[in-house]
Amino acid sequence: MSYMSYEVAKMNENQPSGEPMVYREKEYKCGIDLTLAVVGGKWKASILWHLAQETMRFSDLQRQFSDTTRKMLTQQLRELEADGLVHREVYPQVPPKVEYSLTEKGRSIYPVLEMMCNWAKNYLGD
Repeated sequence: MSYMSYEVAKMNENQPSGEPMVYREKEYKCGIDLTLAVVGGKWKASILWHLAQETMRFSDLQRQFSDTTRKMLTQQLRELEADGLVHREVYPQVPPKVEYSLTEKGRSIYPVLEMMCNWAKNYLGD
């Protein structure tokens, strides 16, 4: 059995047959659709990728994602935080210091992101 076949079989055994998954009051029948609903925002997967490498301050993230607005980056981070993938640590000092890091749940998506990165490299290599 190939690695991908094993992973698909493993995912299928964790999902009850025909039982929908509910996320933000919407039902999903497919794990891929649910995954994309959680991490499919324009910047979310990239944010998760960078936070998997290191804890980052908001200003570092802003520099990393210079093509996005402050408002959009804040919105994406808040959604990831609400979904339990990102932890936001506020330090009581002047000026305020805010750091973002991945939670255990957030770290669990790293292998998927790594596979996506490898897929992209292979795709361009063909």
